[in-house]
Amino acid sequence: MAALIGCAAIFTSAMAGSASAAEGPFVPYFWNPQFRPEKPDTSGLRLIRFITDDEYPPFGFTGPDGALTGFNVDLARAICDELKVACTVQARRWDTIVDAVESGQGDAAIASLAINATTRRRVDFTTPYYRTPARFVARRGQESGAPDARALAGKVIGVQQRTAHEAYLREFFAQSDIRTYDSQTALRSALKRGEVETIFGDGVTFAVWLNSADAASCCDFRGGAFTESRFFGEGVGVAVKKDNVALRRAIDYAILRLADRGVYADIYLKYFPVGFY
Repeated sequence: MAALIGCAAIFTSAMAGSASAAEGPFVPYFWNPQFRPEKPDTSGLRLIRFITDDEYPPFGFTGPDGALTGFNVDLARAICDELKVACTVQARRWDTIVDAVESGQGDAAIASLAINATTRRRVDFTTPYYRTPARFVARRGQESGAPDARALAGKVIGVQQRTAHEAYLREFFAQSDIRTYDSQTALRSALKRGEVETIFGDGVTFAVWLNSADAASCCDFRGGAFTESRFFGEGVGVAVKKDNVALRRAIDYAILRLADRGVYADIYLKYFPVGFY
């Protein structure tokens, strides 16, 4: 959650922003193309009670009309449409979401929950429906080669301090001049001022910012995504109560179908016109 603290303040302007990638955003595909499960039996499934967070834009937030919306919310509703079952989506305080699934107050949590050893002990997860990559960002018009260790040796790279992104740079970009900042706001400001040549961090946070009025079309992504799970996690999945195999398989099937039919891409591009991959 800490990686996207700054998103709430800039998301409204981000949705109206004019920045765009030169060739349009790449829509990631997280599923094995050779894995095609049979449609599960959903005859006993009448309702899925989804739980989410409404203070995590663009994944979950309250719109100007007071309605709950966001990437996670739209995906939850699309899952229910695909399975042809009724659906409710309720917002809860972030720190109560896993408890609610464990205690049966909801059937599934679609709230950008990271899949890791801690959360796995309490709930089961679907296949990841997105992963959060690390990315480099540089000012537009600035000459730069591929953002690899050789090209950036001796170059100034900004990064938020005490993060996995800083740890990654120090291990793999040790020949660069790494400068740390205490917040995303300070990091982005340093890039805009030209204090650093490039910045490295959470791709989702950067994608929202690049499409915002605050960025003012100053900058863009450079190079591809860094996805090493040792630093950047295993991804985000839908959480269900332990041993609820039928519901987990049904949601997995629905998300895969949504990806194959292009519905996932439509939802992704709606909230990430500058894609984070």
